[in-house]
Amino acid sequence: MTVRAVVLAAGKGTRMKSARAKVFHELCGRPMLWWVLRALREARIEEIVVVAAPEMGEELQAFSGVKAVVQQKQLGTGHALRVALEAMEPKNEATVLVTNGDMPLVTPEVFLSVLQARGSGSMSLVTVRTGTDSNFGRVVRHGDRVERIVEVRDATSDELEIEESNAGIYAIDEAKARKAVAQLRSENAQREFYLTDTVELLAGAGERVYPLLYREGGDLLGINDRVELAQARSRMNARLCAQYMRRGVTIIDPALTYLEPELEIGRDTVLYPNTSIGRLSRIGEGCAIGPNARLSNARIGDRAEVRESVILDSTIGDDVHIGPFAHVRGDSVLASEVRIGNFVELKNAQLAQGAKAAHLSYIGDASVGEEANIGAGTITCNFDGKRKNRTKIGKRAMIGSNSSLVAPVEIGDDALTGAGSVVTKNVGDGERVAGNPARPLPKKRS
Repeated sequence: MTVRAVVLAAGKGTRMKSARAKVFHELCGRPMLWWVLRALREARIEEIVVVAAPEMGEELQAFSGVKAVVQQKQLGTGHALRVALEAMEPKNEATVLVTNGDMPLVTPEVFLSVLQARGSGSMSLVTVRTGTDSNFGRVVRHGDRVERIVEVRDATSDELEIEESNAGIYAIDEAKARKAVAQLRSENAQREFYLTDTVELLAGAGERVYPLLYREGGDLLGINDRVELAQARSRMNARLCAQYMRRGVTIIDPALTYLEPELEIGRDTVLYPNTSIGRLSRIGEGCAIGPNARLSNARIGDRAEVRESVILDSTIGDDVHIGPFAHVRGDSVLASEVRIGNFVELKNAQLAQGAKAAHLSYIGDASVGEEANIGAGTITCNFDGKRKNRTKIGKRAMIGSNSSLVAPVEIGDDALTGAGSVVTKNVGDGERVAGNPARPLPKKRS
């Protein structure tokens, strides 16, 4: 079966109260449209057309592998499908799968099921059980066939008592779909071309329209406002947490742990509450992350520990301990067994194996050698008012508390700076300096 998908995404989403198109609002780090497209691809549907509003063009460019068709005027869902079909080369015996771009919780299984439900009929659609106060269109059946769908604004009092509602996902024979949308009329309460009217047109012509009653109605939640977005985000986050836990990750409290898709988290890693991990981060095995940690585009080795700290765009080696209250950012790279402690900030810094910065320091645009120790209150003064300059600290160097290293400057292997030093000149291997400005200390007599 040839399947082509049409995603209706041109709705203005006025209830979001936003200058941004509704389908670009995010949950768990991705726009809601991204989730719909992902589910379609996981259902092995390759040809995807997105019906968009004119102002959505620039943001749609971030979605590769889809064709965007602009609906210049939003005249209803039926009109949107007509615009899409007019832009698509007809294919004989193809099935058009129609869905909405504001249903981020939809799963590949829903799409596969509605395609299977179509069988030899002309159309199938997904339905859900809702209360009588639902705003979804009501499904009017005759046995196992659907006769029509009635929108709430056009429904009679008896039709409003129907609890089976339209979920907004359809599988339609392409040739029949092209013929039906050409016959749509806007003679209704909203003066729009309803896609749902194709059901009555097909049924009235003797075609079979089959309903697929889906039990997990929450997966088909359409987002209309920020309250519903928050509800969907909670459901999606719970789904993601369950996915990672089944892969061997311990999550102490999933309700207080915030994850994104496409992460890599090794087995036996423990995530503590109030931890947020995003942007394709990779975490090794046996790590302890959190509580109160935020990782974004972070690459963490095995057996690392990150407590009450932030790691952004950086790489952390095996057996590294970070925190509490540390900030690692700007493409910093920490080799194995590094220790970063309370209120230490690293920016574009490279620390070799076993280096330590335990307290209250800023290390920016710097490289630190193996086993070097950075004392409390140390600052690499990397900005001269015009450009950033680098500091190089050698192996086993001892940087005294409250030292200021004025870049560009190099501290040699086994060198030492006294507490409170302001270092403006290079310090040689094994040299000891102190003072403001720092000067060599007399060598001890043997």
